[in-house]
Amino acid sequence: MERLRQRADFLAVADAGARVSAAAFVLQCRRREDLGPVRIGFTVSKKNGTAPERNRIRRRLRELVKRLDLMAMQPHSDYVLVGRRPALSRDFNTMFDDLRASLGRLDRQAAKAAPKAAPKNRIG
Repeated sequence: MERLRQRADFLAVADAGARVSAAAFVLQCRRREDLGPVRIGFTVSKKNGTAPERNRIRRRLRELVKRLDLMAMQPHSDYVLVGRRPALSRDFNTMFDDLRASLGRLDRQAAKAAPKAAPKNRIG
C-alpha cells in the first residue's frame, strides 16, 4: 500500500469520489483506471486542534489502516481518511469497527453506482 502525498491526488479523491462519514473520521474513495496499488492519504484540518492533537489523530488513523486487512480495500483505488476531533477520545476498537463498516458502505455505494450491463439480444 502506498501513501498519497500530492495535493492533486487528495483533491481528485475529494471531487470525484464517494464518501462515508463516521464519528471520528470521513472516508473518501476514488477508483482509478490504472493498475497501480491501493493508495491511502491522511489529513486533519487545523480546526481539529493544535499541532500535537492533529498529529495524534493522524497517528491513530494510520494505525487503524495498518491493522486493517488490505483485502477489505478495493484494488486500483485511492482512499483518504479525514480525521475529526472525536478521534482523540474515541475507543480504538470502536474506531476500527467504524472503519470496516465504512469500507463496506463504500462497496455498497459503488455497487449501486455501477452501470448495469445491457441485456444481449438473442436471435432464434
